[in-house]
Amino acid sequence: MKFSYKILLWTIVIMAAAFGISGYIFVNFVFETSLGREIGQAMDESSILRFAFETAALNIPSKYDVLQDNTIEQIGSNLETGGSGSDRLLRLSDENRTPLYASDGFVTGTDFLAQIDEQTRIYQVISEGERYYVQTGTVINALDRIIYLETMKDVTEVFEERSEGFSMYRKMTLLVLFLSSVVMFFISSWLTKPIRLLTRATKKMAQGDYGYRAKLIGNDEMGQLTQDFNQMANALEENIHMLEEELQAREEFIAAFSHELKTPLTSIIGYADVLRSRKLDEEKHFLSANYIYTEGKRLETMAFRLLDLIVTRRGEVELQVVDTDVLFEYLKEMYGAREDLQMKFEFHYTPGKMCADLNLIKTVMINLVDNACKASEPGSVVEIIGERLQDGYWFAVKDVGVGIPREECRKITEAFYMVDKSRSRSKNGAGLGLALCTEILNLHNSNLVIESTLGEGSCIGFLLPDADVSPDDVDTGSDISDNLEEIIWEGEDVYETKDDETEEI
Repeated sequence: MKFSYKILLWTIVIMAAAFGISGYIFVNFVFETSLGREIGQAMDESSILRFAFETAALNIPSKYDVLQDNTIEQIGSNLETGGSGSDRLLRLSDENRTPLYASDGFVTGTDFLAQIDEQTRIYQVISEGERYYVQTGTVINALDRIIYLETMKDVTEVFEERSEGFSMYRKMTLLVLFLSSVVMFFISSWLTKPIRLLTRATKKMAQGDYGYRAKLIGNDEMGQLTQDFNQMANALEENIHMLEEELQAREEFIAAFSHELKTPLTSIIGYADVLRSRKLDEEKHFLSANYIYTEGKRLETMAFRLLDLIVTRRGEVELQVVDTDVLFEYLKEMYGAREDLQMKFEFHYTPGKMCADLNLIKTVMINLVDNACKASEPGSVVEIIGERLQDGYWFAVKDVGVGIPREECRKITEAFYMVDKSRSRSKNGAGLGLALCTEILNLHNSNLVIESTLGEGSCIGFLLPDADVSPDDVDTGSDISDNLEEIIWEGEDVYETKDDETEEI
């Protein structure tokens, strides 16, 4: 049963019970009041008849010392016919409670008569057929005789009024209940409308429409429930989108990994089959072996990068305060002796401290420098930059290579994503370097800031916050972007070097 119908049903039941009880009490109160008034009038009339009897007995001639039975009968007849109406009924009985005179229609029983005594006046309500009477009893002392006087007053009208009252009240109750049911039907429908809207919203969401929201009606408890439901739906939709994105990213990761694995394996198997199945001259033999070696190294690099990425995502780091000179000296030694890169490296940095895992930050900087080298032509300049800021230490790697299209900047940190796949593969790239950097920087409460212009070069940097700086307080927005712009366009004049001059390797 619908909730609105339950409200309507219980309202009708409660109203019916309330009307029934209150109607019974009200009608019965009116009846008791009317009956009490009739009883009072019957008792007063009994007193008047007693006084009239006593007066009539005193007017009897003095020759009678004792009131005679026939005289009592005559007085009773006169009292019966002497009233203003013809509905007066009475009975007179002697000392032995033997009836001497009784009106036509008076009850024949003597049980009530036996209860009359000289000290009190009594009454009772009796029914005879379809009529109701108030019967009274009293004692008369007249001329040394004790006479019992009984009267009967017809009160049938009072009982009929009660019956009519109950009948009218039942009809009015049914009418009121009907009208109230109609009104309560609309009220219950209005009150339960938010529930129906919430039910519709849950059905829509169960069918997959996670963007559907319940309409807000009012600011009461139901309105608050609707707001809470919509907030829950928003959170659910966000979680579903996150799960879908994660699932899509996982599928793309698997597809990209399969593709990246298939390409070098195909080449390795092909050249190995050539070497195995035929005899080649020295030059072709060397080229085939070299291709197998190159593709094998690319597979090795990809495997190590992938392993580092998985370990980093599941790992925890112990941050320590380290001198940045250690990192930059390491980079100088590493890239200063590599003639195979055919690049010119320039270091612009200020001395300072950083809060980090040194080995992981070395991995980040190596990946950034390697990417810069892959994106640049031989002989190009790659700048490695460091600067002490208010809340942490800023690192950046700038090149003047091919650049990255604006729409690609958000995707380059995804695993296996490569802007120029042919160029990356030719230099043993697998698209895992920046993904690994992102995971490492997440462990350091930091992230990559990428600015690039297609055909002019790129600058990728990150800010390592100090140990006393909360992650929520780290500003990686406009201030760092402005600082990055200074790094790119103002060059070495902005930075101090260890020897107050630009070091070039």
